[in-house]
Parts: sequence; C-alpha cells; structure tokens
Amino acid sequence: MRVVLAPDSFKGTVTATDAARALAEGWRSVRPDDELIARPMADGGEGTAAAVAAALPGTTEHDVPGCTGPDGRTVTGRYALLPDGTALVELAVASGLPLMARAAPLTATTRGTGEAVAAALDSGARRLTVALGGSASTDGGTGLLAALGLRLTDPQGRELPDGGGELTRLHRVDSTGLRPAPPDGVVLLTDVADPLLGPDGAAAVYGPQKGAGPDEVALLDRGLSRLAALLGGDPAQPGAGAAGGTAYGLTAAWGAVVRPGAAAVADLLGLDRDIAAADLVITGEGRYDATSLRGKAVGEVLGRAARAGVPARIVAGESTDDRVLTLSALAGDPASARQHAHTWLARAGARLAQDAETG
Repeated sequence: MRVVLAPDSFKGTVTATDAARALAEGWRSVRPDDELIARPMADGGEGTAAAVAAALPGTTEHDVPGCTGPDGRTVTGRYALLPDGTALVELAVASGLPLMARAAPLTATTRGTGEAVAAALDSGARRLTVALGGSASTDGGTGLLAALGLRLTDPQGRELPDGGGELTRLHRVDSTGLRPAPPDGVVLLTDVADPLLGPDGAAAVYGPQKGAGPDEVALLDRGLSRLAALLGGDPAQPGAGAAGGTAYGLTAAWGAVVRPGAAAVADLLGLDRDIAAADLVITGEGRYDATSLRGKAVGEVLGRAARAGVPARIVAGESTDDRVLTLSALAGDPASARQHAHTWLARAGARLAQDAETG
C-alpha cells in the first residue's frame, strides 16, 4: 500500500514535518512494509519554508545574520534556495509578531524581510516566493521595499522612519534606486483575500491583533491609502491586505503575483503526482472546522485527493466533525493531546493503519 502523509502543522504543538513523522511511526508499527511518502504541508504562514525544505531534496537553508527585526532589534533572517533556483522567504522569520517585545502597531516594520530577500537575490536566485503569514506590521511592505532601495520621503524631502504610522506624512515615492525584481518573477503566498483598505482591509481586520486600537487602526488605514495614491497598483485586489499590506506593496512595486498559499505549496511539493500514485492520503491540523476547507492546507489536500479519486483521512487535535479522528478523543482530553502530541499522532497513525488492515 502507498500512503501520502500531508498534514499541516498542529499549531503550538508540532510542526508539519514532525506530524508527518509521528503519523508514519504509528503506521509502520502496524504495517511496516507499506510505502509512506511524507509531504508536510503549509498554507503560506509559519512553517512554509520548513515544509518545502523537508519535501524537496537539494533545498538548502541559509541564515542571514544582522537583519532588522519588526521592533528594530537585530534578528537572524533566513531563506531557502530550492533546486530550481527559487528562493523562498518566510516573512515571519524576520518580521513576525512573536518577535515583538511589546505591541508597537505604528512603528513595526518589514525591513528585515527585505534584507533577507536581498541576500537571497545576491545568492543568485532567479525567482522569489514570499510566505506572508504572521506579520507584526501594517506598513504596506514599505520597510521591505526600503531595504531594496525604494525611497519614501516627507514634504521636506527627508526619508520617513519605518512603520505604518508614518505613512500619512508620505509625500513622494522614489523607485529609481529600487532593486529590480528577479528575472523569473515574484510569487506571494497567503491564505487571506482581504483588500488593502477600508473596513475589510489590512488595518481594520488585522491591526487589532497587532495591538492597534481604534484610533491607530484609522491612522494606519489613512497611511496605507496615502501609499496607494502614490505607489499605484491595485489596493482592491483580493489578498492585497495580506501581511499588513505587504502583498500590496510587492505587487505594486515589483509586479508580484498573489497566490493562495496552500495551492502554491502543494504545487511546489509536486503533491498531485504523489497523490495520483497513492492508495490513501492522510492530512491533518490542530483544529478541523468549516474554515479548514476555505484556503487552508487540509482543504487543499482533500480537494486534490478527491479530484484524483484517492480516499483521504483526516487527523486533528480537535474537530467540529465527529467523523474526524482526533487526538483529544484518543488521549481523553485536549490538554493531554497537546502536551503529548507526538505520542497521540503516532497512535492516530496506528489506528488508521489498523482501519486499512480491516477495510
């Protein structure tokens, strides 16, 4: 039997790679002779680079010391270089919300991600993929673009400090020094479809998660509106609001293309090819509910399995669907399931293998 293991991460407990490993461990305890293909998944957020690196032999990961963190402190950035010459940069590594010592919604910056991108291009990457999940800022990607040579100045011709809170003072955008986009293009991975501006935009929807109160949300939205008036592009494009408007900034300044993250990761992994040759697909995530089928990794895997006519099973930490095998049910309670997630994922793998034996 050939089984594809394509879980997402179980957030706060195990990575997608570790989840696939645990499921495989449990499966082999029951059916040691089956062929197991691990294809850990992601949707463009945290863990995307690790999932791709684990699944694609020849991928190399490179640290970029001395990057500017979202609150100005130094952090280590990172990029992965895929065998086809694509550089994959995960925004959360250098510009993620967990890196903030305290909430600073008006000054948080994406500059460190731009520094990691520059290093990836210096290494010879011909194509760039940016995973946009987990941003700490609402700066429209201006910090990132400034690190690549874009100049944003106030009415006196002085460069603006980083942060979305400064954009209401923006007077001029000078792209003459902006580094060219890589020759084979830029792809942005996201699981959101929000525009840049307005009640459904980057500031209104995600600003509060980054510590912005109502007055700060309004200020950030005005700043992004000012940026859009000067930079051009399409602020109403679905997904433009991703990562505090970073998707907008990169599409407007660099011609980047926004893609649903889970679909793009599945394509990078060659998931369709693996599923077509499989007898069973196993996927999973921390919590399975109605939103799992709307742009998330689990829904993407299930959809591809259905199109290929290959049966699929889901393992989740918890689920609103009682047909899904859950770690909470196996462990007896959610706390135990989270505390010993590897153990219960292995048990889940064994349970599914037993079902295959009797089915």
